[in-house]
Amino acid sequence: MTVFDEYRNLLFSVAYRLLGSAADAEDAVQDTWLRWSAADRSQVADPKAYLVRIVSNLAMDRLRSARHETYVGPWLPEPVLTTGEAPDVAPALLLVLENLTPLERAVFVLKEAFAFTYQEIADAVDRSPEAVRQAAHRAREHVRENRPRFPADRDRQRAVTERFFAAAAGGDINTLMELLAPDVALWTDGGGKVRQAMRPVTGAARVAAWLAGVGGRPYEGVRIDQMSAVLAELNGSPGLVISGAGRVLGTITLDLDAQGRVTAILNTANPDKLASVQAGVVRQL
Repeated sequence: MTVFDEYRNLLFSVAYRLLGSAADAEDAVQDTWLRWSAADRSQVADPKAYLVRIVSNLAMDRLRSARHETYVGPWLPEPVLTTGEAPDVAPALLLVLENLTPLERAVFVLKEAFAFTYQEIADAVDRSPEAVRQAAHRAREHVRENRPRFPADRDRQRAVTERFFAAAAGGDINTLMELLAPDVALWTDGGGKVRQAMRPVTGAARVAAWLAGVGGRPYEGVRIDQMSAVLAELNGSPGLVISGAGRVLGTITLDLDAQGRVTAILNTANPDKLASVQAGVVRQL
């Protein structure tokens, strides 16, 4: 195994957490490899730190130049099937990180996900340790205020996810109302490529009605009886992969409160964001 191959999974995990896109993360890793190949490696004392610095700065450059102001409808991070090589990070956290500056996001990821020291992070992002500490404080405060506060255990997450899909597919509004928290929010990311809500749907009654309404209609030419939903590991937590007509139509992940009620529904249906999941499903067949 080469030095670069030794750290490839780490580099992908860093880039994915920063960019929220498996495809963009792969591009960043590939660009890192090109720079590594062209470098005078005899001058590199710490390959891991050197490579993380490259991929972090490439990812931050992408964040600065390609934000989501022109995105059609709500933006959600790209889901990935969790494997030994896939990053274990909840989509809801990635959504929270979207509101950080590129520097704050990089500092938070390197500190909280990978336990880098402030000096190591400062070297990676070309800032002083004090600037890194301040960015870390701002990022932690934002995440603390906005991230889900009650991570559910896996068995409960799985059970609620299964019951939720059965109720949504069957148009069972009564069960949906039992499952949904009063202030639940539904985020549907179609990217303007497929039919989805153009803004978040909020409130239990509105969300239940929306789910029941779409559950009985064909979607992108696929009838409900032609669809299947499989419980899968998405970003480290139980979620649903919905397929039909030989392709993945979307993914759904849920956030729960302390009582096990659904507080957020993240539905990614933009075909451009489903390639990684589609490839994973094909490999498992």
